Amino acid sequence: MDVCVIGGSRYFGRRLIEGLRDAGAAVTVVNRGSIPAPEGVTHLRADRDDEAALRAALGDRRFDAVIDQVCYTPVQAAIAARVFADRTPRYLLTSTVEVYAELARPGGPALAESAFDPATHPVDLSLPWASQEFRSDHYGEGKRQAEALLTREAPFELVTVRTAHVLGGADFTGRLAHYVERIGQGRPVGVHADPQPASFVQEAEIARFLAWAATAEFTGPVNAASQGALDVRELCAAVGRVLGAEPRLAVGAGSPFSFAGCYAVDTTRAAALGFGFSTVADWLPQAVEEARS
Repeated sequence: MDVCVIGGSRYFGRRLIEGLRDAGAAVTVVNRGSIPAPEGVTHLRADRDDEAALRAALGDRRFDAVIDQVCYTPVQAAIAARVFADRTPRYLLTSTVEVYAELARPGGPALAESAFDPATHPVDLSLPWASQEFRSDHYGEGKRQAEALLTREAPFELVTVRTAHVLGGADFTGRLAHYVERIGQGRPVGVHADPQPASFVQEAEIARFLAWAATAEFTGPVNAASQGALDVRELCAAVGRVLGAEPRLAVGAGSPFSFAGCYAVDTTRAAALGFGFSTVADWLPQAVEEARS
């Protein structure tokens, strides 16, 4: 396999690259070069927002599959559709559970892929997607529109992996560390009055899933999450067990994984396609230990 990864310079993206390389794939990484690529892969430096620079960096290269780790807007998706039109038969967009944000309801069911249909979602390329602040404030909508544009216009097979909240490893987000630090220090953790469950996935497992999905034969959206959704109270209890501390919960302002609507996702499709996810209990204690170190 000859695989191109766009982005992937840190966290589970880096683990993905190393896993593909170690499995024998020829891996090409495209990023701006701020962080060196792992040894044993081809490193191309280009800003994926600069279409001409991206084309120049790629030259005449062709790939069996492309994995896009850093597509956050429909503008970026449109550039990718044009640049990779004749370069690959298969394209994987790393998407997010945040595409379901507006569908999350108290007491709602775990969300299947059919809950959000990108084929019918509107796309607005005129919004200020070039603004980093706007992108951050509209993260979920940016992903929804990126999925929508590629679903309708991509000239290649498309897979969109809707990734649950990733925990473990070199997590730069600090979300799990928020709970580890506050519970370990005996400080209160903010929770909703009726917090709803959310799905999580371990960073090594999502890297394996992305590599598997990129080289499989199915298309369309697929949820990626470990079994066993947790609400914030259950998450705090699990952290407390590892730390040997009793969590102090304060109802009011929320915290990173306190949600008013159900953020659990259904992974029936992934299982039917042949990928069995672990359960959260299998790896959460290790993730807590990694967050405290």
